[in-house]
Amino acid sequence: MSLQEKETLELAQAKMQEYLQDNAVCSMDEYVQHGTTSTLQHCLSVVRISCAIAAGLHIRVNYENLILGALLHDFYLYDWHNHVDEGVLHGFAHPHIACKNAAMRFHVNAEVQHIITTHMWPLTLRFVPRSREAVIVCLADKYCSTLETAAGMVHAAAALFRKRRV
Repeated sequence: MSLQEKETLELAQAKMQEYLQDNAVCSMDEYVQHGTTSTLQHCLSVVRISCAIAAGLHIRVNYENLILGALLHDFYLYDWHNHVDEGVLHGFAHPHIACKNAAMRFHVNAEVQHIITTHMWPLTLRFVPRSREAVIVCLADKYCSTLETAAGMVHAAAALFRKRRV
């Protein structure tokens, strides 16, 4: 990573801290995403993994767009486990809801909106990631989701095992 890229990454991370002061962003910590992981924890993991992928593979990216897209990719602001959205499954609907919320609240640019709306590809076949940042966030989301779901399953199995032993 070049010095300029490192400085850009540090500026983008500092800007992310401003978003983490926002009440709506903080409210994502109230909703469970995968297993026992909150939506905010999940999004922060996607930020961390996205930056690691870009830096580790020496991929030139706009770190501000990458970080904001990763942070806000699940900015839908509801508990998806008991939310009904006119017959549309959460996996298909939430990228567009998150994008609308991010655009309304933070006026994010078109590239950040693209990252948010395409992060569920290939489930959302028509919405294909077309930038390096969008592909990285999409992959990081799959990686984090898999780990979080598996950890939740292990946690649930351990709790069941402890319960049976008593």
